[in-house]
Amino acid sequence: MEFLEVENKWIQLGIALLIFFLFLIMRKIFAKYIFNLFLKISRKSSTEFFTHLFLAFERPVRMLFVILGLYISVLYVPFWNHHNDIFLQIVRSAIIFLASWGLYNLSSSSSLFFHSVNEKYNLKIDQLLIPFLSKTIRFLIIAMTFSVIAGEFNYDVNGFITGLGLGGLAFALAAKETIENFFGGIVIITEKPFSIGEWIKTPSVEGVVEDITFRSTKIRTFAQALVTVPNARLANENITNWSKMGKRQITFHLGVTYDTPSERLETCINRIEKMLRDHDDIHPETIFVSFDEFNHSSLDIFLYFFTNTTTWGDFLNVKQDVNFKIMRILEEEQVSFAFPTQTLHLEKTSSNKEEEKVYN
Repeated sequence: MEFLEVENKWIQLGIALLIFFLFLIMRKIFAKYIFNLFLKISRKSSTEFFTHLFLAFERPVRMLFVILGLYISVLYVPFWNHHNDIFLQIVRSAIIFLASWGLYNLSSSSSLFFHSVNEKYNLKIDQLLIPFLSKTIRFLIIAMTFSVIAGEFNYDVNGFITGLGLGGLAFALAAKETIENFFGGIVIITEKPFSIGEWIKTPSVEGVVEDITFRSTKIRTFAQALVTVPNARLANENITNWSKMGKRQITFHLGVTYDTPSERLETCINRIEKMLRDHDDIHPETIFVSFDEFNHSSLDIFLYFFTNTTTWGDFLNVKQDVNFKIMRILEEEQVSFAFPTQTLHLEKTSSNKEEEKVYN
């Protein structure tokens, strides 16, 4: 009888191991065939949401096979209390964690969701707000997961929150800079001095905005360095947003030599102004070309105008084209550019002349 009892227990243990390995095989089949099939179907859909949904829950679902296999196989293991509360709590907590894991992964693609909703319903959500909302959703998922799992183990979450309330003052003092940066981020998002992808300049950094978090803003400089600026500091700085420009200014003085006849100088001014007004890349609203002043070694022509483009590379090309055309106009009118010079005049006195006669 004892032999049969031992043999029966070994059979139950074998069944438990068989069930567990069966779920491992199902896990591999899911990963290799079923998941890829669902992924191909979702990519044929008009929206990318289901593709991101499957990718976010791929690893959690694969781990779910392991947990289910472990749970069912344990039911056949001898010498085990199948109604053990701790074991059931661990299994339920693991399932909650896997669901939260998938939602956490999906929240990284929530910005894509916000983009699509923004375009479809024209909600006008600021580009700077989208990654901030995504990070807020992730934080809420972590907080809710912790609360639910703590509740599974009969932990008094309310007591924990009360404890945080009692220690809130000490925490606030210790995390003063973090709180300042958080509210600095709120100020940046509400006032919208810039958005993701825009070119800004502050007293401390100049570059393109890449990301904003609860603590800081990341700016990529034109030397390709990534600068992280605390939000509290950035919110209190003067911010120049070059991407908000409708046009870009060009202003300089052009010096010509003093031996230039007034008629030629006037002709050059008129031709340069006409060239600027006929130029397709120059904004026609504000164009000034005038004889400005008599400088120390030149007659100065003042030029003040704007380009239609605000892009740095295109702006430089337009500026170069204008400079070459100005050079051609001066060459055609036979007017020379001035450069700093000094003329020294020597005057002969009467005493010098007498000394010269005596010497002779």
